[in-house]
Amino acid sequence: MDVFEAVAEPSRRALLDALIDGERTAGELVATLPELTQPTVSRHLRVLREVGLVEVRPDAQRRIYALRADGLVAIDDWIDRYRRYWADHLDALERHLHDTHRDRS
Repeated sequence: MDVFEAVAEPSRRALLDALIDGERTAGELVATLPELTQPTVSRHLRVLREVGLVEVRPDAQRRIYALRADGLVAIDDWIDRYRRYWADHLDALERHLHDTHRDRS
């Protein structure tokens, strides 16, 4: 499985969203998805760990999860091509609106 397949699953995206503000314990992450069982959330966390999107560290009896920023690089690189596409289209829209406003004045 790759990063794109991992984030295609809505529950995994929800787990990433839960980690955006910082580290969370496994129990806290389970609580963010009350519709899923603890083993199911653990499987999703394992997938995210295996593709490099999260890291885990033990803290006594708890496991602490955190985002790995470098894991998101592949997604950012892919999206970057589309940012340029939208920037070009938004620039064209801005020119059109400017020209339309100027023609009405």
